[in-house]
Amino acid sequence: MTGYRALSYQFVKSFPVLSTGFEIETEMTIHSVDKNMLIENIVIDYRDRPDGSESKLNTYSDGFKVLKTIGKLFRDYKPLAFFGFLSGILSCVASCFFIPIFIEYINTGLVPNFPTLIVCCFVMVAAIQSLFSGLILESIIHKNKQVFELKLIEIDSELQRKT
Repeated sequence: MTGYRALSYQFVKSFPVLSTGFEIETEMTIHSVDKNMLIENIVIDYRDRPDGSESKLNTYSDGFKVLKTIGKLFRDYKPLAFFGFLSGILSCVASCFFIPIFIEYINTGLVPNFPTLIVCCFVMVAAIQSLFSGLILESIIHKNKQVFELKLIEIDSELQRKT
């Protein structure tokens, strides 16, 4: 995250600035990758901090902010993967609690842990809702990408009129 960034006119016009702090570099990179914009890495010389000066950065809190931003952006840019993963975890949890109840039911014909069965059903419903939320959000993202491409065409034509 150290270095200079040169931003194209298209990038500047299409980038929604949502972060206010250290995590903006992560957001800019993910926006560029998602929109298939050119990213070029230019290595710069990095030297040690002068004696007597202190860094304003905090390794743990700033790192946590970046990881939190990556998580949010993953949810926003890849909702089916995010909610599908969540759905898978919930399904596994529900199955792990349901299997012993089902085996007991097969052997005895009785359901000894009715509250656990009810919780399993609710967790499975949450898993199904999570999966369908991801599917719906993924279709919205797909539509937004189409609109974004049309907006880029408008930006290009605006730039050509100015030159």
